[in-house]
Amino acid sequence: MSAAIVSEFGTSVRPHSADASTSTRTRLRLTRRGRVVFTTLGALPIAAWALVTILGSGGAAANVGAELGARTFEYVTVHQGDSLWAIAESIAPQGDPRVVIDEIMRLNGLDEATVEPGQRLALPVVP
Repeated sequence: MSAAIVSEFGTSVRPHSADASTSTRTRLRLTRRGRVVFTTLGALPIAAWALVTILGSGGAAANVGAELGARTFEYVTVHQGDSLWAIAESIAPQGDPRVVIDEIMRLNGLDEATVEPGQRLALPVVP
C-alpha cells in the first residue's frame, strides 16, 4: 500500500516504490544550439517582413525616378521673406500659383507650404 502526498502546488506526489512503474517528469532543457534554433525560428517572420518591405518599395521608387527623369529642374535657394507663393508667381506668372506650389511641394517632398531661409528647392521648368 502506498500513500499519496499532496504538494503545496495541489498535485499528488507518490513515493517511489520498487514494484510500481511510474514515469518521471523532467523539465525541458534546451542546449545552446536549441536556443539558437528557437531564436532563429522566432526571428524568421520579422526578417521576411523586413525584406518584403524593403524590396517591395523598389518599384515605387523606380516609377518616381522614371516619371521625373524626363523633366529638367532649376534650383533656387530660399531667402529671408520668400514664400512658395512668391516663388511660384516668379516662375509661372501666367499660371495658377496653387498648381505650381503643389508641384514644388511634391518635387521636394514637403509636407507643408512653409520654407526656411537657406533651404534649396528644386523647381519645375515651366514652358
